[in-house]
Amino acid sequence: MEEFLPHGAEKKQTHFTDFEGKTSFGMSVFNLSNAIMGSGILGLAYAMANTGIILFLFLLTAVALLSSYSIHLLLKSSGIVGIRAYEQLGYRAFGTPGKLAAAIAITLQNIGAMSSYLYIVKSEVPLVIQTFLNLEEKTTDWYMNGNYLVILVSVTIILPLALMKQLGYLGYASGFSLSCMAFFLISVIYKKFQIPCPLPEQEGNLTGSLNATPVSTSDYQNGYTILQAPEQGTCTPSFFTLNSQ
Repeated sequence: MEEFLPHGAEKKQTHFTDFEGKTSFGMSVFNLSNAIMGSGILGLAYAMANTGIILFLFLLTAVALLSSYSIHLLLKSSGIVGIRAYEQLGYRAFGTPGKLAAAIAITLQNIGAMSSYLYIVKSEVPLVIQTFLNLEEKTTDWYMNGNYLVILVSVTIILPLALMKQLGYLGYASGFSLSCMAFFLISVIYKKFQIPCPLPEQEGNLTGSLNATPVSTSDYQNGYTILQAPEQGTCTPSFFTLNSQ
């Protein structure tokens, strides 16, 4: 352990021996920001609805602090030993098992992130196309089929980005992604004050539904989300919510 973290090493000037990075600071910020948020931002609203405002903010702050501290440890360790690659850093610390553990963790994280993005493409993009085309019902055209859209996006967007030699250029794609996130965030906040809760088409069945057996606020049928009458208290935010689900 002393060889890995020698005494007084933090006072020495950092000298990396593996490779020289060519990505600018701005591109690195875009890539890191996109990696931190990613598709997981879509689940924050559901998480808040099932935990409450106070508990959600506490958990979000705790995760942010743990993530920040883990990044601090990685940067400090890489600065001490002069290695910036995760696999080589794991090899220096724990030998071959550490290198394999780092490689497996990175692979699983990439598979999970890519799977979530492709699932969003399959389930949401057909609805977006249907909205732009002003279609009342889903058609059988190929561009309304989520499976075809997944293949199209994988071949035309994901594969070219994955084959790039200079990954720093991914910063442009990450910047565009962050711009889309900001746009949709502003849109959701704006629409929150424009769309009533419950929805107008639900008001007629709201009274009977509240007195009946509680049902979920949405149902999935034929690739569409069918809205139903919300449960009592759904439209009122709560500070604490304990949901076993």
